[in-house]
Amino acid sequence: MKKFLILLAAALLPFQAFAQQAIFLSEGVRSPQVNEDNSVTFRIHAPKAVKVEVTGDCIESDNGGWGRAELTEGEDGVWSLTTGPLDSELYSYAFIVDGMQMLDPSNVFLMRDVRSLMNIFIVPGGKGDFYEVCKTSHGTVSKVWYDSPSLGMQRRMTVYTPAGYEDSGSRRYPVLYLLHGMGGDEDAWMTLGRATQILDNLIAQGKAEPMIVVMPNGNAGLPSAPGEGPEGLYQPMTRPMKTMEGSYEAAFMDIVKYVDSHYRTVKKKSGRAIAGLSMGGFHSFHISKQYENTFDYVGLFSAAVREMENGGSGVYADFDAKIARQFGNGLKLYYIAIGKDDFLYQENVRLREYLDQHGYPYEYVESDGGHIWRNWRVYLTDFAQRLFK
Repeated sequence: MKKFLILLAAALLPFQAFAQQAIFLSEGVRSPQVNEDNSVTFRIHAPKAVKVEVTGDCIESDNGGWGRAELTEGEDGVWSLTTGPLDSELYSYAFIVDGMQMLDPSNVFLMRDVRSLMNIFIVPGGKGDFYEVCKTSHGTVSKVWYDSPSLGMQRRMTVYTPAGYEDSGSRRYPVLYLLHGMGGDEDAWMTLGRATQILDNLIAQGKAEPMIVVMPNGNAGLPSAPGEGPEGLYQPMTRPMKTMEGSYEAAFMDIVKYVDSHYRTVKKKSGRAIAGLSMGGFHSFHISKQYENTFDYVGLFSAAVREMENGGSGVYADFDAKIARQFGNGLKLYYIAIGKDDFLYQENVRLREYLDQHGYPYEYVESDGGHIWRNWRVYLTDFAQRLFK
């Protein structure tokens, strides 16, 4: 036994030495650097490279998406580029070195969107301040497994409870059900959407009511985010099975029942909101009319607004009658938001025309840009301030 322990200690020495060595390594180049005028400098040490570019939503493009710009090589093989002043916002980017896209080795801050990893940074002084972790009270984020009898499996969701929830005695809180888009999962709104930071900051500033936010996994054929469930370390899919064919909508009350039985919620229509982006907007659109007396607030962010005809089946059947009952029961807010360049723009025009023809009231927000997280973070910030007043 003693000999085994000696051998084990010897085997671990290289790893301990590496860990200790990492503490004393030089910091290397600084990238990205947010300058006083809100310009940003990118740097990368690539002495053998022939061409280095940066690509991201911080670089201008003709189509409003990710642009590209070349870096210039300087001393010691360090390439650099300084942008013009940027608006306050959260930005994402990556480098392209001799044609191969790669992460910034000097920036440890990342987020995943489906199968893509990208670096991020925040320019403060405006919208970006809502995405920062500020000096204020903070809510609690939990990864919760619940039983879904309708889908026949244990499933995972993310739940945010506001600051003070644990010590608030018998106080009950309203709930926002916040749904992700195609290719996303229960982590999407926390990482790409910065939902925790947005809610913390809005509540601390008195701009939003303290609320519970439930972020479920909207892929009815999967229990959880990739690598977080019994399926193992499978590759994320843009469109997993059972996403927009009715299963999720039919099973959604499993989530509501679990939340109402495990958290101190306001268990009535006036205490519930549902909102989502893209596919999550599709789900919010149909769930809210399927359970027409469950949600007083509905938010459609760049929503895929389909299955409006009465020829559908299951949860999509009897559209006219269901939406008539939904609006007939009274809604405090029906909120539609989309960018001018969004590929789903015309679908939302069609929905608004339908609502106008039937005299159903709604609020409409139109922004610049397309089908991008930059818009959805803004919509959440705006929508959350309108809830539960």
